[in-house]
Amino acid sequence: MADPFEVRMRFTSQLQHLNASTTSATKAANYALKHSEFSDDLHSCILEQLERNNMNNRANIMYFLPALCDLAKGQNELGYVRMMERDILRIVDLVAPDDGSGAANVRVVRKVLTALEGKGFLQKQTVVELEDWIAGRDVAAQSSPGHPTGATSAVEPPGSVKKATPQSSVRDPVYNPGIRLDKRQIEQRIEEDRERHKRAREGIWAISQKGGTGALVDDAELERMGEEGSEVDEDDYMIAREAQEERRKCLEFEGTSYCEHLCATLSILLWAPGHDPEAGQT
Repeated sequence: MADPFEVRMRFTSQLQHLNASTTSATKAANYALKHSEFSDDLHSCILEQLERNNMNNRANIMYFLPALCDLAKGQNELGYVRMMERDILRIVDLVAPDDGSGAANVRVVRKVLTALEGKGFLQKQTVVELEDWIAGRDVAAQSSPGHPTGATSAVEPPGSVKKATPQSSVRDPVYNPGIRLDKRQIEQRIEEDRERHKRAREGIWAISQKGGTGALVDDAELERMGEEGSEVDEDDYMIAREAQEERRKCLEFEGTSYCEHLCATLSILLWAPGHDPEAGQT
């Protein structure tokens, strides 16, 4: 049996070195599932790293959660999924806190929540409530330092009813004028966002196929083309007939032009200097 302390330290190191590549996330997820007997302890490592790391690391850990849940579901190790569901409120608050330090991570949180909902790991109502809860946090950091209440007004519009949650009922959004982003972290975040965007574009046309034994049962790409295409009506037939008529005229014109060009070339050759036209007659 592996040493619990060593397992915890190795997993913590992997969380700290997560980046935009799928390799790092898959490696950490496989390690967590390999030592699933320490799932409670490893899940606490995730929460601790969300508390201690900077904005970029918190975003990478947030992106890591869907990969972990996918592998856990595939291996029927649902302990990680249940703990993620249990602590999702705390996770969201750590990744995008309401003090303005996580304003750049709000969009990350929304994307991951949508992905978790699409995969069936979170209920739609839970995602809607969480998105309402973090509304305005992406602009909290833009409040004026001279008006610390600006962050509160950005989160809670006038006349709105504040939702009661375990976190929001304890504290209100507070502007933190001491938040400064390191230049290296900004450049790193730009590169990681560019890498994720590139990977998203690579798989934008990917369509999962359902295959049978030795043959393709359904052509998913053809089915999607049929669903996205509009129904054919009389206007489409009229446009097709007009296009056919224009094509026929073009072919006739090209054929006539070719014949005229051929006749002109022959006449030039026949009446060229030194050529006897009657010599070629039969």
